[in-house]
Amino acid sequence: MPAERDGHFAAARALMVMIDEMIDGAILVDKDARIVWSNDKHVWFDDKRKALLGIRSLAEVVGQPVERVIPHSQMREVVETGRSFPLDIMRYGEHTLLVSRLPLRDERGEIIGALAFALKNSLTYLRPIADRFNKLQSRLARMEQELAASRAPKYTVENLVGFSPAMLQVKRLVRKAGQFHSAVLLLGETGTGKELVAQAIHAASDRVDRPFVGVNVAAIPESLLEAEFFGVAPGAYTGASRQPRPGKFQLAQGGTLFLDEIGDMPLPLQAKLLRVLQEREVEPLGSNQVIKIDVRIIAATSRPLPDMVRSGAFRSDLYYRLNVFPIQLPALRDHKEDLEILASLFSERMAVSLDQPMRDLTPAALSVLHEHDWPGNVRELANVIEQVYVRTEGERILAEDFADVLPKTAAHRPASPARKRPLADAMDELERSLILTALEEAKGNKLEAARSLGLSRTNLYAKLRKHGITADSDG
Repeated sequence: MPAERDGHFAAARALMVMIDEMIDGAILVDKDARIVWSNDKHVWFDDKRKALLGIRSLAEVVGQPVERVIPHSQMREVVETGRSFPLDIMRYGEHTLLVSRLPLRDERGEIIGALAFALKNSLTYLRPIADRFNKLQSRLARMEQELAASRAPKYTVENLVGFSPAMLQVKRLVRKAGQFHSAVLLLGETGTGKELVAQAIHAASDRVDRPFVGVNVAAIPESLLEAEFFGVAPGAYTGASRQPRPGKFQLAQGGTLFLDEIGDMPLPLQAKLLRVLQEREVEPLGSNQVIKIDVRIIAATSRPLPDMVRSGAFRSDLYYRLNVFPIQLPALRDHKEDLEILASLFSERMAVSLDQPMRDLTPAALSVLHEHDWPGNVRELANVIEQVYVRTEGERILAEDFADVLPKTAAHRPASPARKRPLADAMDELERSLILTALEEAKGNKLEAARSLGLSRTNLYAKLRKHGITADSDG
């Protein structure tokens, strides 16, 4: 048996002599990872014949454990596992080598040792590989940056336009929601700006540097919803890609997932979504692998979820899971005080996009807008201003410019003076607005808000009760 083993080692040494010109150095170890043989080339001496690692002759190393000569050697792993390392990069001091490590077996397939050799001119071989690797790394980094930019929030609290009491309340709730990781449920009619508010919440949170991923449940066919949400494993079904396809939960990892029109989600998927929210893990379609997730959920709907829960169209347990921090977005008809600033903003945006001078709205034009009920809310207002720009001309937007855009009754109705109201009502509204602003700036601290308003704490409490305002902190 020893003679047979020696024969194998002799054959390995003969092989090394044959390819000697192709390598810079080689080493042979037995099954106990002790050095059996090594050539005396540049593994042991650099180009100035200076010994590396203190080695001066082969006699010094034969019989020694390989780690005593090469501290970070992986040869012991090769003889213990039988696994080869066809290509690896290894450093000897200041030298970088391209190394191959192969196990040696006898006729019965048993490990009797291992062979390692370094290719000649390793850096020459490595350079094109390293260059290509660096290019791929740069390309990947650039794509990751572009993807991160596309997933970044486009809107903040400052983009929520309006100074009516209703909008000031929305802004306050958005800032507060940004301080927590709990689920948020946005309620409001179509066109009230639910996605804008969702992005503002994300931007106000500590997840702002992580992805914001939005998905409109109503826009995805029911048969594809599960794949969109949870991802697809390679070959999960006929026609599926051979590469894994991440779902929206994986894409939003560490960030925020916005589920728009959650009320349109089918009941079977509601059950799976509930499990994901409870267990905080997803299982891609066609896979047995469970992936842990860390995602903040913001859901939105224009449908009456409580009524749907009572009728069985929406799961009550999922509703309670989502309805932790509800925010009601006001319809435009309920905060028409903001009509003028919104219309001016959309006019300015259209002028920029069309490269035209901005057109101000005349008082009569604003009166026409106030007469309309705005069933499509802010989105409808933006559409109306755009239609006016592309259909009409002039330095200003006139009442008659809305003739073919808004219902005839509104556009042709004689402009009536603004409805008068008692001075006391106007003063109450202003006072309530000022108190809300002071509380917002004081982060709910009533004592600080009272000082900023020049009121005593007792007077502030009386006014809070009068206007039905609640605050978070007594100070």
